[in-house]
Amino acid sequence: IYYTSGTTAVPKGVEHTDAGLIAGGVGLATALGMGAHDIGSIAFPYAHIAGPDYVIAMLVSGFPAVVLDTFRPAEAAAVYRRHGVTMAGGSTAFYQAFLDESRRHRRAGPAAGRLIPSLRLLSGGGAPLPPELYAAAGRELECAIVHGYGMTESPMIAMGTPYDSDEQLSRTVGRPVAGARVRIARPDGSEAATGEPGEVTLKGTMLFRRYTDPALTAEAFDAEGYFHTGDLGRLRPDGHLVLTGRLKDIIIRKGENISAQEVEELLHTHPAVAEAAVIGLPDRERGERVCAVVTLTDPAAPAPTLATLTTHLRAAGLMTQKLPEQLEVTDALPRGGPLHKVLKAALRERYGR
Repeated sequence: IYYTSGTTAVPKGVEHTDAGLIAGGVGLATALGMGAHDIGSIAFPYAHIAGPDYVIAMLVSGFPAVVLDTFRPAEAAAVYRRHGVTMAGGSTAFYQAFLDESRRHRRAGPAAGRLIPSLRLLSGGGAPLPPELYAAAGRELECAIVHGYGMTESPMIAMGTPYDSDEQLSRTVGRPVAGARVRIARPDGSEAATGEPGEVTLKGTMLFRRYTDPALTAEAFDAEGYFHTGDLGRLRPDGHLVLTGRLKDIIIRKGENISAQEVEELLHTHPAVAEAAVIGLPDRERGERVCAVVTLTDPAAPAPTLATLTTHLRAAGLMTQKLPEQLEVTDALPRGGPLHKVLKAALRERYGR
């Protein structure tokens, strides 16, 4: 039994079978194409659903891994250099941490070279990957980045591969892995057409058996046996899956549904913004107002104003009704869990008073 992270709801007990965990690990191994010549790394607890997923991939592909008891970017990079790690990662937060550490590493000595010379692959999941971070981290660390999609209920759903194009890797979470059947569902439960957005639903051996609460199990599966993930997305003609947000991460402003992820992705394109989280805050007139919380690429530089970011977002094509009405600048976004997911509930508590 594994427990969900509780970043969007009360943690749920998730019951898996050995066969399901093995299927998830095989799906990961098939996508990554690792071999006995590689050296992996584990910087998250084995008790997280990614733990058995990764270990099974190691057994299937025949590669060893360096295991860290805690993750501190500078120390992790030093250990990885010493052991010749070829694949690292964990989640978007880890990509950002290695990017920042590499920049510090190069500033410390112009001839310092790559942060981890042996590194050829960053992989992970657990949170959206902004295209700007994909490009910046890949360029700085001089390695490929393959991002995937999974959850406590299904450790592996889709995964990018080293053979995908930059466009596919930066704009999608890859194709459904071997054994996963992904269907996009309309609000009425019918199957959406290719390219049409809807809720991501799933069947497959890697899917969990049930929740410890029978009522949650009954709510999660439809009449055809598809698990409703609560994630929004679409399947492209090339078979790649694009995630566009979560059902619970939709802001409803004056009756208009606004995807927090859409606004976050456009905020990331501003050069002054390092990280962004968009939340809905209670508003007597609008129902909810859109609040953007950002960290800065250069904390010593003047922070962008709401007007500056509004101009940027409008130029990027964001509809007027989706523009943030509140801007908060913070030193760091609150994160929790093994994959360091942004805790939006904490942000709503902090800025919604």
